Amino acid sequence: MPVIGITSLSFGWPLLADLALSRPRIHYNARVASRELSLRRPDTCISCKESLDVGARAWWDANLKVVMCLTCHAAVDEVDAATEEGRPASAVEGRTMERGEAGRSSEARYEYLHARREQRIDKRFGRLAGVVKFLTDDPQSTKAWRAGSTGERKLAAALEASVGDVCVLLHDRRVPGTRGNIDHLAVSSNGIWVIDAKNYRGVIQRRDVGGWLSVDNRLFVGGPDRTRVIDGLGWQRDAVREALGGEAPVHAVVCFTDADWGWFTKPFELRDVLVTGPKTLATRIAAPGSLDGEEIQRVAAKLSQALPSK
Repeated sequence: MPVIGITSLSFGWPLLADLALSRPRIHYNARVASRELSLRRPDTCISCKESLDVGARAWWDANLKVVMCLTCHAAVDEVDAATEEGRPASAVEGRTMERGEAGRSSEARYEYLHARREQRIDKRFGRLAGVVKFLTDDPQSTKAWRAGSTGERKLAAALEASVGDVCVLLHDRRVPGTRGNIDHLAVSSNGIWVIDAKNYRGVIQRRDVGGWLSVDNRLFVGGPDRTRVIDGLGWQRDAVREALGGEAPVHAVVCFTDADWGWFTKPFELRDVLVTGPKTLATRIAAPGSLDGEEIQRVAAKLSQALPSK
């Protein structure tokens, strides 16, 4: 049983084809060994390594004793269909580029946490559950996921309207082997823009909190220190660079959709990350560069496959 082939799903469609050709198609047999079910315990997708919570729908392979998320299972089935129809599996690579849906994973996370809270209230308060739900609200940590989804959708719409004709925009990208995602990717003439959208409120400030003989510039928004959002972009930029193999420059951006800029505060760079709003970001994306239209499409297609939509 070629177990190793299954883990290759995270690295591209050609390896998916190898898997489809080599693995026994056990879920087509009369005695179904692979089936879709709701998980009774937390698990991890054998392909993309995405964490799956209790109650999540997934495919269980009784022979291999592994779980595969619905997205990865659908990808394998697509390759199976191509090979069984006599078409070369490489033809699947020529499918329409999947741009993704902005804010989808954040909204899904919010809905999951909201539903889990309501289930706990139902179990604890019984017939009084409706009253408790009316008088209370989701915790801020849960509502933040919906706010984040709103910010991602708002930024996606703004970029589509302003630079959608000069770049390729990809949204809500999954990074195989991690639990995280990339909010937006913009592929333009001057490179790839890795964009983290934030829907924070308050005034944006860059402050030096170092001592007399040291400099320690940090990002503050609405009072709290938000520098961690800049530091969190490092692994995202590395994932894009690894996927491209140095084919184009990679720029990292934190874009605030609803925060305020002070009278004397302009977009700035901090730790090699651009801190800006939608208008300045659009101007940067549209700046001329060395990639022509065909190269932009090729690079975007490569990223779409290496970093699939969630």
